[in-house]
Amino acid sequence: MSKQFYGGQAVIEGVMMRGRKAMSIAVRNAQGTIVIHEEPLTAKIYTRKWGQWPFVRGLALLWDALGLGMRALMWSADVAMQEDDAEEQVEFSGPVAWTTIAASLAFAMAIFFLVPTLASRWFAGFFEHNPYLDAVAEGAIRLILFVVYLWAISLLPDIRRVFAYHGAEHKAINAYEDGARLTVDNVQKYSVQHVRCGTSFLLYVLVISILLFAPLTFAGIEYPWLALLLRFVTRLMLVPLVAAISYEIIRFSANHAENPLMRLLIAPGLLLQRITTRPPDNSMVECAIAALLPVLAADGIEGVAPAQPGETDEDAASTPHVYGEAVAD
Repeated sequence: MSKQFYGGQAVIEGVMMRGRKAMSIAVRNAQGTIVIHEEPLTAKIYTRKWGQWPFVRGLALLWDALGLGMRALMWSADVAMQEDDAEEQVEFSGPVAWTTIAASLAFAMAIFFLVPTLASRWFAGFFEHNPYLDAVAEGAIRLILFVVYLWAISLLPDIRRVFAYHGAEHKAINAYEDGARLTVDNVQKYSVQHVRCGTSFLLYVLVISILLFAPLTFAGIEYPWLALLLRFVTRLMLVPLVAAISYEIIRFSANHAENPLMRLLIAPGLLLQRITTRPPDNSMVECAIAALLPVLAADGIEGVAPAQPGETDEDAASTPHVYGEAVAD
């Protein structure tokens, strides 16, 4: 039996939360109402014991980002832009949405895989194509592009709002893990940073990829185009392995966050989160709480509830409140 870690992501005008058995999305629509969607997690990586094996469970996080995360973003966009009655059915799918996602993935692969590969190979040419220098340059370029990209999009007003919902998600998780009553005032007291954040996960991915990609520069191949093709394909194939290792590191560091060495390991990810999180307003925190409660209930965690009618946040904060501990089967 292993402890269940809760997490999620910011979506458009809301938050998605994932537990052991279910996921929930809470989005505020144009009328100011929070619309909630819940669905069970039925993929085998969630329902089978092997899905919790070390190095296998990290693939669930990758699946969340590519599968659940994409659908959650699409659904949140539908709800946030919905002009009619909030009770109308909204759909996850649509040709325009899937085309947009496909174009975004193609753009990401070009920027974060192809460009660093081409640039590092050109740079290594000045040093007789030293494979180790080539690999380090590729990783460094990819890391710089990632940080610059995050900084650039953080300047956009709409993205800054999404990053504020990201902060709300972290605050709600931090409050829950600290055993606090899930009220707006209580949750607002917590940090917008979290050691298990996806931003930190991606940073680990970028650093670990430097080590794993280093032997695969294919510098000895006579045909440059073939060497580039092999580099690009092998890097894509190694992404699941890099993600699995990164998840184990982030999980271990979260379990030993008080260790001085672990704090040093965690620090760069927390620093990077200063770009991808913003302080949320109360309405954003309400969405985060609304998304978290259903996944806790689905996992059978008793005693979790927001403030009762007529109960102030001060009353709730002074009320003894104990959470059950969720465990994975």
